[in-house]
Amino acid sequence: MFVTNKLSKSVQLALVFGVASPLFMSGAVSAQEQPAADDKVEKIQVTGSRIRSANAMSTSPISTIGEIEIKQQQQPEVERIVRALPAAVPGDGSNVNNGSGGAATINLRGLGRNRNLVLLNGRRMVPFNTSGHVDTSTVPTALIERIDLVTGGASAVYGSDAISGAMNIILKNDFEGVELEGSHSRTAQADAFTKNMSLTLGGNFDDDKGNAVISVGWLDRDPLYFAQRKLGNYGITTANGANLDNYLNGIVAARPADPLCGSEAPDIVAAGGSGTTVPARLLQNGGWAGQFRDDGSLGGLCSSFNFNPYNVYQTPSTRYNVTGISRYNINDETTVFANVNYASTQVNTIIAPSGIFGTAVWLPLTNPFLTESARNSLITRSEGMKADLASGGLWRDTNKNGVVDLDDDLNVSVFRRTPELGPRTTGYNADQFQISVGVEGFLTDTWAYSVSGQHGMTKRTNISSGYTNTQKVIDALQVDKDGCRAAGCVPLNVFGGYGTITKEMADYIGGSAFDRTNYQQRVVTGVIDGPLDSVVSPWAESPLGMSVGYEWRQEIASYQSDECFKVGCLGGGGGASKPIDGTMNVNELFTEGKLALVEDGWMTDVLELEVGYRHANYNTIGDNGAWKFGLSWRVNDELLFRFMNNAATRAPNAGELFAPVVRGLNNADIDPCSVANKPNITADMRARCIATGMTASQVGVVSDIIVGQINTFTGSDPKNLPKAEDAKTTTIGVVWTPEFESVKRVNLSVDFYDIYIDGYIGENTPQEVLDACYTGGVQAQCDLIKRVNGALIDEAAGIDNYTTNLDYMWTRGVEVQFGFGFDLDKWGSLDFAGQLNRYLDAERRSSVITAVIDCNGYYGTNCDPQHETKMNQRTTWSYEDLSVSLMWRYMSDIDREPGQAAGTFAPFRHIGSYSYFDLFAGYQVNEGVKVSFGVDNLLDRDVPIVGGEAGTTSMNGGNTFPSYYDPLGRTYKFTVNVKF
Repeated sequence: MFVTNKLSKSVQLALVFGVASPLFMSGAVSAQEQPAADDKVEKIQVTGSRIRSANAMSTSPISTIGEIEIKQQQQPEVERIVRALPAAVPGDGSNVNNGSGGAATINLRGLGRNRNLVLLNGRRMVPFNTSGHVDTSTVPTALIERIDLVTGGASAVYGSDAISGAMNIILKNDFEGVELEGSHSRTAQADAFTKNMSLTLGGNFDDDKGNAVISVGWLDRDPLYFAQRKLGNYGITTANGANLDNYLNGIVAARPADPLCGSEAPDIVAAGGSGTTVPARLLQNGGWAGQFRDDGSLGGLCSSFNFNPYNVYQTPSTRYNVTGISRYNINDETTVFANVNYASTQVNTIIAPSGIFGTAVWLPLTNPFLTESARNSLITRSEGMKADLASGGLWRDTNKNGVVDLDDDLNVSVFRRTPELGPRTTGYNADQFQISVGVEGFLTDTWAYSVSGQHGMTKRTNISSGYTNTQKVIDALQVDKDGCRAAGCVPLNVFGGYGTITKEMADYIGGSAFDRTNYQQRVVTGVIDGPLDSVVSPWAESPLGMSVGYEWRQEIASYQSDECFKVGCLGGGGGASKPIDGTMNVNELFTEGKLALVEDGWMTDVLELEVGYRHANYNTIGDNGAWKFGLSWRVNDELLFRFMNNAATRAPNAGELFAPVVRGLNNADIDPCSVANKPNITADMRARCIATGMTASQVGVVSDIIVGQINTFTGSDPKNLPKAEDAKTTTIGVVWTPEFESVKRVNLSVDFYDIYIDGYIGENTPQEVLDACYTGGVQAQCDLIKRVNGALIDEAAGIDNYTTNLDYMWTRGVEVQFGFGFDLDKWGSLDFAGQLNRYLDAERRSSVITAVIDCNGYYGTNCDPQHETKMNQRTTWSYEDLSVSLMWRYMSDIDREPGQAAGTFAPFRHIGSYSYFDLFAGYQVNEGVKVSFGVDNLLDRDVPIVGGEAGTTSMNGGNTFPSYYDPLGRTYKFTVNVKF
């Protein structure tokens, strides 16, 4: 048995080593008092373990964001709170527009949104899509007590999909009283408003045997258009810096030199935009046939479309949520509990007007909308290349005279923006409900149990509007002298300037579509834990602490779309979306043990062994397992060393297993066989270009991909369905909590982590395929390339980009947490706290025959920005009822991916280090009222400029990286909290 002093020390050290972190301790922390000899010491359960123990220590590193830090950030959204941590990189969220799923997701260490586990009170949250991602926007921030992020060992405890870590959101379960909180934020330019209200009521009942809490919340977030910021009004080209000087000098982007090139059209520029523009362009045999003029004539390329102003840096959103938490102590040994959470969210993404994005059409030369001069230009050009057109099946010699003439049809690809239809929008409407009930208590004086069941479901309906209908566009363009060849169509005129598309035409070719996702998750868990008194180390007094449990889980995912989405009818809508239905059942047995090997030994307070194993049987992939092995060595009250090694096997989710092959959009940098790479095409590369579907005359002539986007064919690889991925995680660290006379509350932890994923489930990046084929000569990669008319910009062209098992993914680094403070006597206290993450490696490789993609310190179309070093440091002065705090957020400098640097404008190849400073002040007006004021980006630092093709579409928008840097500018926040 522990003596009183040891029990007291155990509780204190559990808080220091297991739960507390610099962020949690951002305010002053009072010293713990010694309990009396007969005081009962409550057993503590730390995130990352199911064993409750007074001797709790965390063998794995834990970062904790406490209630104080959450209040200081004044962020009503969990994703924004977690994103600020050095160990996290942005996932989907409020600053993702084109490419958003209308949710807020977590991405730890850049290993993907599906490799971390999100828990609410230690239990899984229900995902919102078939990829198994969790929408954290549904979490009620008003009820959060703390957020724990654990690395290492979490897979054996919570499940194998916790490869990069587990995030456990702990809600308050003992709230008493009424709390009303309202917050408002706006930028210095009086826009991008966010309003948030919450009302929480709770109290004890039945002589304090039970407690019930209910919290309701509302959030409303306004859009911030690119056009509302100077930078967002320009289409700046990453490759050559076009329009950068205009931005720097405050000059409006130049209009086309030709006065007949889109003179009446909105947002038409000479350069720095999309080739899907006004007037229309035609592509023939892989090269540009030309661009029309306002008068219907056909000439050279003369304009681009600046799509930037229509997009948003901040997506609009509305959220309503209701959460109820209750517990009741039936007796001293038994407690029943229930948690219910409901959230209704709506997120709207807004992007530039739709268009005709390279749709291949058989164009009759008798089309009445073609002017005589344009018709003659097409005939003359086609006659000069009729041999290539004939061999490529791109010419219908209707009268069989061997000459391109008026009676014939030509296969051309049409590019025409359709501002006459207005902007494109997608509304993501979701309802999420989750309930968990259970009972916990003690079987004996020392053995505890917990049995719980939970059911969660998400229903999402997404409605896309403002698009063109591709099939109707084809029908409306196949018009000859006798009218439409398709019954009931309205002939479409795109062979002139803005306004040639009449309202009748727009109504006919306009398209909208909707889809639905239903996800259900059911979990039943039973756990017992306690000491095995018969298993004691010869050098210790404490017996083996164990937990043993069983978990059954069922995941049912369903995705259904309307007929339009099934065939990919929306122009610029990303391709077809076909149904997905999948059910996964898993039965899991798990056990965990902690054994003190040495207690009160030489240079040892406690040396503890921690082991765990989890066996899972899936109906989809069969058996797999996860295990952990760790040691924690507490030298004394001030020093702890820890080591954890664990393995996990992540099973593929429904989206990875059951997704049909469809056409979509992805990002790439350059087509190596196009005119953009003409000077670098070697003889070997030319031969490979021809072998992948080009004629000799097309090599170095066909047009490059447009605005960094390329068609892909995605889905589960029909010939090679993904298998489980294996991961190994190692963490080694030290925690130091010394006591000094002048410096108080000192704590320092340094942890090394190494996460290696073998056979990770994913897709080759399109650029990786192109480079491996044309530069590396890898035939297997060449086989994935589909060209039409020699080019990759036709809607039927693209890259096979199937989901399958790839080679490996690896990240390792060092994480530091620190805190210390000073008592200033009558002037209060001053505390410093912070976290730092330094990546040593962050790379992946698709196969042994492809190049390693190194993302550490780089950004590009293969790598979302991954800074080598990120740090947060908060300084807090507390004086009576006043608290003033300054947060310093630091990101190290970052470079363009080496393979993409040569084709990038020199000033865009490097982004220097960035520091943001956020100010907070809180004042307790009286016992029941507190007011808080904050300023984010206090110095109003501008974002880095990289152009519009520097990265993936979801992360690279408005010529910068909005999720990484701050495009809103200085933002003011105000919060009033009333308790009674």
